[in-house]
Amino acid sequence: MDITEFWKLVEESKGYEEGQAEWLTDILSKKTENEILDYEFIFESYLNESYQSRLWGAAYVIIGGCSDDSFDYFRGWLISQGREVYEQTIKNPEFLADYISDENLGEEEVPEFEDFLSIGFDAYTLKKGGDPEEWDGDLFDEMQDLLANKGLKFNNDIEFDWEDEDDLAEMFPALWERFGEEPLGY
Repeated sequence: MDITEFWKLVEESKGYEEGQAEWLTDILSKKTENEILDYEFIFESYLNESYQSRLWGAAYVIIGGCSDDSFDYFRGWLISQGREVYEQTIKNPEFLADYISDENLGEEEVPEFEDFLSIGFDAYTLKKGGDPEEWDGDLFDEMQDLLANKGLKFNNDIEFDWEDEDDLAEMFPALWERFGEEPLGY
């Protein structure tokens, strides 16, 4: 699987709004182990790329605060929106001020998609005959080792270029205008 096929699958999965993650997991589980690993490698690469101070700041404004986990779920949601939205947002997070709507937020009414983070591992678990509803640490470690052998490195370092809401209001005037006083989250 290459980047083009990855994004094609994400786009196609958007047609299954109520079960986007489930549909994608099912489709991936029918592919070869190597294709599943390719999918996860590409997905994790986009998660790494999106681990940015500016994007975290934008999520903070939109949601009204943003923990580590919330930022992961936000980036899962962002990738689930497709290539064009992802790339536009990486270039300029202010893009989300016009993009976010009831139609693309889902049931939670917040731009977070936790289940999108586990699609690759769930598909891998199914491929190996396991049950995604039951955590298998050994299988997870196996998959992580295989991804590391493919060259995947995780980005855990971030240097924030903002300190508080005043900085964010200045950095993201359009997002602040729309969400600053009435964020979507908590």
